[in-house]
Amino acid sequence: MASSSYFARSISVSAESRRHWLPPAVRIQAEGGCASFLPRIAFRSDSSLSSLLIKDCSSLHRSIITTNPSRRPKECSLSINCTMTKDSQIQLDVLHDIIEGSLADHTTQGQHGVNYHHPSPGTDGYTFFMPCLNLIGEGSLKGAGAQIQELGFKKALIVTDKVLVKVGAAKAVTDVLDSIGVEYAIYDGTEPNPTDKQVEAGVEKFHENNCDFIVSFGGGSPHDCAKAIGVVAGNGGTIHDYEGLNKIKKPMVPVVALNTTAGTAAEITRFAIITDSSRHVKMAIIDWKVTPKISVNDPVLMVGMPKSLTAATGMDALTHAIEAYVSIGSNPVTDAAALHAMRLITTYLRDAVNDGKNMKARDMMAYAEFLAGMAFNSAGLGYVHAMAHQLGGLYNLPHGVCNAVLLPVVQEYNAKKVPHLFIDIAAAFGLKNVGEDGALAVEEVLASIRSLSKDVGIPKNLEILKVKPEDYELLAENAMKDACGFTNPRAPTKAEVVGLFRQAYEQ
Repeated sequence: MASSSYFARSISVSAESRRHWLPPAVRIQAEGGCASFLPRIAFRSDSSLSSLLIKDCSSLHRSIITTNPSRRPKECSLSINCTMTKDSQIQLDVLHDIIEGSLADHTTQGQHGVNYHHPSPGTDGYTFFMPCLNLIGEGSLKGAGAQIQELGFKKALIVTDKVLVKVGAAKAVTDVLDSIGVEYAIYDGTEPNPTDKQVEAGVEKFHENNCDFIVSFGGGSPHDCAKAIGVVAGNGGTIHDYEGLNKIKKPMVPVVALNTTAGTAAEITRFAIITDSSRHVKMAIIDWKVTPKISVNDPVLMVGMPKSLTAATGMDALTHAIEAYVSIGSNPVTDAAALHAMRLITTYLRDAVNDGKNMKARDMMAYAEFLAGMAFNSAGLGYVHAMAHQLGGLYNLPHGVCNAVLLPVVQEYNAKKVPHLFIDIAAAFGLKNVGEDGALAVEEVLASIRSLSKDVGIPKNLEILKVKPEDYELLAENAMKDACGFTNPRAPTKAEVVGLFRQAYEQ
């Protein structure tokens, strides 16, 4: 088709409404599921003169967007010069609507989430983290073999757990590797809430077998353990050396994460949570170098999840979405992902728990946990996770269950600072009667969270989980050191954190 050149009308926009330009993803739907290709890191630019290269995937013609720095800081002139096929007119129209119009009525963006709902981070901008390649959808495991083969790896350390090996589930991984002629060794020492000692054993197994990459198979525990093994194998030392934010100097050993649960999103995130067995504290290793190279979310692998695990991981995903949305590190990209994740989880989690073979529910929950992971991986989390990590570290309790019990308590605390954000959360939950009433939205959202937890079999409070009140002080002290709490919308005192634990115990 012949191309035509034209000049689009100039648009006057506020500086706030033009901030988030993300290099576009290419999404392919084929027999092997969907694949999305994204830059590992996408930066937001606040420079006065910026340009965006948009590629029209059908014609590869280009359009360049530039901003005019001569205007006042609060106002800039946006000119769009395009050379593209006539079929690409829709691309320009959509872009124009986004710039000139309001996102208030968009299905994945609430009216209170337009632009920023927390102060801008200053001159450094936001950063968006994702694995380079993500395979998702029914049949996507089949596509993983071709991608591994293309990368030229020779021998894998498969990091999983004894249960998945015993029931034969791990054969799905070995069959893929056998089909492409890649050798492997299996480390099945991962347990729920993986420890530093398990990481150490995995590193030893990696080196003993001369492996050159890692395949994690399972839920959050195998993924976190595998990423930690990759960090130490690639950098030396012990995993304790990398506790905290951005402590890793060199790339970790490449990790291909094959996910079997719909909740943790550990298969795509820059987080690895490992229990320090001497301190009985969960260490948060947070660094973009912890991000797996490839993630795979095939809902077929999730059909065998028992109800309790489906419920716990699903509530973990809901916690990710809500904490990311109210986080002080949120932005319009993470907001969109978080809100749609909430919508999918509140619609499909009950079905996935009640009928594990419901493939639509499994598929939608796979997308939901992926979206929630996209959100918190860049926006950060909050005090639900900061507190839940301490419960898991001290009592070895299921992470998703701890999150579910703490979620309404901590969000009631947060809502005193950001009640307006709960209007958007209520809309994502499908609650129709709140209107613009922030107080009512908070009340309805908290009730809805508790109702969903009850329906999927989550224990009501920390008393049932046998948490000891005499440990509140220690739990609170450690929670305040947890990096996940840094992006909570309110900064609690130790006494307030103790009060939150007490409230979660008594609710």
